[in-house]
Amino acid sequence: MSKHNKPTLVILAAGMGSRYGGLKQMDTFTPEGDTIIDFSLYDAIQAGFGKVVFIIRKSFQAEFKAIFNEKLAGKVEIEYVFQELENVPEKYRNSERIKPWGTGHALLMTKDVIKENFAIINADDFYSRQAFDAIAEQLRNTDTNSYDFSMVAYSLKNTVSDNGYVSRGECTVNKDGFLTDVTERVRIEKIDGTLKSEDDNGKMIPIDTNTTVSMNFWGFTPKCFEFGDELFLDFLEKNTQNLKAEFYLPTIVNKMLASEKASVKVLESDSIWFGVTYSEDKEKAQKEINKLKENGVYPTKLWN
Repeated sequence: MSKHNKPTLVILAAGMGSRYGGLKQMDTFTPEGDTIIDFSLYDAIQAGFGKVVFIIRKSFQAEFKAIFNEKLAGKVEIEYVFQELENVPEKYRNSERIKPWGTGHALLMTKDVIKENFAIINADDFYSRQAFDAIAEQLRNTDTNSYDFSMVAYSLKNTVSDNGYVSRGECTVNKDGFLTDVTERVRIEKIDGTLKSEDDNGKMIPIDTNTTVSMNFWGFTPKCFEFGDELFLDFLEKNTQNLKAEFYLPTIVNKMLASEKASVKVLESDSIWFGVTYSEDKEKAQKEINKLKENGVYPTKLWN
């Protein structure tokens, strides 16, 4: 497999939007009917990505395909894979569970359709053109058979919501610009003007606003799939009765790093991230998108 092949973009779009109040991956943010995913797709195509893999749920596949198939026709190859509660060995299925098994589980759903280097992103986050350009270049110059992975990192202060808590991967980066550890922080929020994070004991403690964080914008070769399956089975064994336990992408990344086979190059982005965790976040996102269109960063109509 040539390392010069066009990379693939994987989009995590199977979430149910419980804090948002609906399927935010299909919500529109402009008079032209653009979703946040549209901007990621536009940036990715401009940056040279050749295929898109959507990870979705079967319950909304018809509606989802109706939105994106027509827009992307002739512009990029499209694949769909499904993340469902039953996509686990039978002995671990629990009829009381409502949410999918998390971003790490979602990644494992793609291994049969991906043979090239790829980036993976959240459906409800706006990452910026610069971020897509940086990771596309990195992926084009990475040997498909290597364990040379990458990520786009953001400064925590550029990624928080004013409307409630968020989850972020707190990153430790060495002096050479490589990731050494990522810790999933499931609760970061502004409290009385100070950013705080929940520690392992459930206590809220201050966190540096300049902390480097992951927004689930990873660059992988197909070798990443070697690390996930066994880890997920171990996770299921330990969490069968925990209906809210999630298997996060950073769990797989830490396994890669611990193996000492793999490295993760950190590509810093100083862009202001925005996204929609809560319904109250929508107004800010709409204003930011409108500003970008007004400034000519994006055409008024993305898809002609």
